[in-house]
Formats: sequence, structure tokens, C-alpha cells
Amino acid sequence: MVGNVLAITLFCWDLNLHSPMYMLLCNMSTLDIYFTTMILPKLLDICLTGNKAISYRGCITQVFFFVVLIVTEYFILAAMAYDRYVAICLPLRYSYYMSLRVCSWMVCSSWSVGALEGVLYVALISSCKFCGSNEMNHLFCDLKPLIKLSCSDTHTIETVILGLGSIVGFVPSVMTLLSYVFIISAILNIPSKEGRNKAFSTCSSHLTVIVLFYGTILGMYMRTKSSYSMDQDKVFAVLYAAAIPMLNPSFTA
Repeated sequence: MVGNVLAITLFCWDLNLHSPMYMLLCNMSTLDIYFTTMILPKLLDICLTGNKAISYRGCITQVFFFVVLIVTEYFILAAMAYDRYVAICLPLRYSYYMSLRVCSWMVCSSWSVGALEGVLYVALISSCKFCGSNEMNHLFCDLKPLIKLSCSDTHTIETVILGLGSIVGFVPSVMTLLSYVFIISAILNIPSKEGRNKAFSTCSSHLTVIVLFYGTILGMYMRTKSSYSMDQDKVFAVLYAAAIPMLNPSFTA
């Protein structure tokens, strides 16, 4: 929390940091703060008081913000990859292809797509009936364990969520992959070793964040049912709810 709040404060305070790269980093810090405050306070309350109950509205609220934050971070990371691509491959045209106006449009679009998908998922979950056990074997109200509690036929909902999630995740993933293909190709063509090392150093922190975030989310949601384990999901949940938001400020510094 301290690291991310300081990053946002510096961005707002120092006019020299009002550039596309730092705007994207500021949004990453905002996402990390929301991730932390969405899950950990209730989890700490459970650990300290033993009160494991959460209201239905509170549970649906967690689902909504979780989906919004996951989808938004996917697109923000893709925007950061595009920013690195323009800076390294098209440095003379950087101010044109990655102006503050373009960056603002990318950021607003990322949050909008996340909000729309969050509303849709909440609408799908709200249509389910819960008439059996209300005990969820998880650290917070996530989609999979919540759907598992439903006594309705959830096949259609699971198919829609999987299909929509795959489509929404495909666009930023391809954008990120293509950006780094061009970036690595351009770096390898730099004649001096010092120049290559400098170019790689500007991308290493972002690549670290991508590997951590994409690896955690893909490992959690793209497994087959035969390999599904709720205990593994708990480990992944701790990673993206606590560990990654704590490490991001140091990686993006």
C-alpha cells in the first residue's frame, strides 16, 4: 500500500512525470491498491475474529471488482507493452503514436472493458439459485467456487464465462506478444552490447510483471477439470491479491 500510494503521489505531484509511461504505471499502482483492499481486509478479519460469514451483496461486490480489476490489468499491461514497443522501435515518432491523448484513451478503454465484463458476470451469477450449502472453500468470493455452490444448471453460464474470458484475454495477450516480438527483434539488431543491455533493462521490469500476472491467472483459470484443485487456487489467490501488488512497485520503479 505504501509503495503504490507513493507512486501515485509522485505522479500527481511532479509535472515531469506526466508522460504516457508514468500514467500507465500510476494506473498499475491504482489496480494494485484495489486488489489489496478488495480481498485482504475481509481475509484478515476472518483470521483475527474467526467470523467467516459474508453477505450475499458483499460476495457479489467482490466478484464484480475482481473481474473489473483482472480484465483492466490485462489491457493496461498490453498498453505498457505497446508503449515499450513505440519507445524502442519508433523513438522518433513516440510523441505521435504514444501521446498523452492516446494513452488516456487506452487507459479509459481498459477500465471500460473491465467494468462492462464485471457487470455481465455479476448479472450471470445473480441469475443462479443458491439453495444448498453456503460454505465456500476459498479465500474470497471468486467465480469458480461461487458457481460450484449453485444448485442451478450452470453449464451455460460456465460456457459464456469461459468463452468471453478467452476472447477478452486473447486481444491484450496477442498485443503484448507481438509488441515484444518486435522489441526483441529490434534490440538484437542494436550493434553495441551496451545499447542492447540498456534496451533490455527498460523492458525487464515490465516482463517480470507480465510473467507473474499472466502466469498466475492462466495457471488458475486455464487448467482442465481433472487437474483442478481448490488448494492450488488458494495459493494463486494469495499471489495476485497480496504478493504481486507488493512486488509491482519495486519492479516498475
